[in-house]
Amino acid sequence: MAQGVLLVSAMIHVPMTQPARKATADDLRAAHGEDGRAEVIHGVIVEKAMPRAEHCATAGYSLLAIARRFDRRPGGKWPGGWWLRPELHVQYETNEVFCHDNCGFRRDRMPESPTGWPVKTRPDWVCELLSPNHHKRDRIDKWRVLHTSGVPHYWIVDPEEKILEVLRWERADYTRVLIATSGDIIRAEPFDAVELRTAVLFGDEDDEE
Repeated sequence: MAQGVLLVSAMIHVPMTQPARKATADDLRAAHGEDGRAEVIHGVIVEKAMPRAEHCATAGYSLLAIARRFDRRPGGKWPGGWWLRPELHVQYETNEVFCHDNCGFRRDRMPESPTGWPVKTRPDWVCELLSPNHHKRDRIDKWRVLHTSGVPHYWIVDPEEKILEVLRWERADYTRVLIATSGDIIRAEPFDAVELRTAVLFGDEDDEE
């Protein structure tokens, strides 16, 4: 009988492990500030890899090439109709706050330029540049959240291999509608109103148009 009492007593006093609290935008701001290169992915604060030179170059060249044609009011020589932003923090859910390499909002859906931190309106276009050892974040973790949130177009860019992958939202999942590499001439959704030379996007050629 004594052994039974001891066993019950031991079971009663076993400490319970509390589940870890998931991080939010407030936690991210407290840990890294609003200018930090960090994100909340599935409730965990993670730092983005420090970009390599080719990463920085591709991010800059690709945004410049698209922005001069689309980050403007509609009308004129170029189509316009977008707000395009680099390194913008966007909150999709309480525990999902991403710092996108590049992203954009259609002006007919969002008349005013995005403001605040984090932005809480989902983009119409997201572009992520792959970093070594972090492919899972862009190809699985963010992919799933962006699809669930209804982001219409998702670009995944490999700056080392110089490959552009264009994905379109469909109900079941994203569908790849284009894959291109440097040297191709493309019409890439959602910027397919004009032709783009991928060599310009990757900085291999000057944008003379």
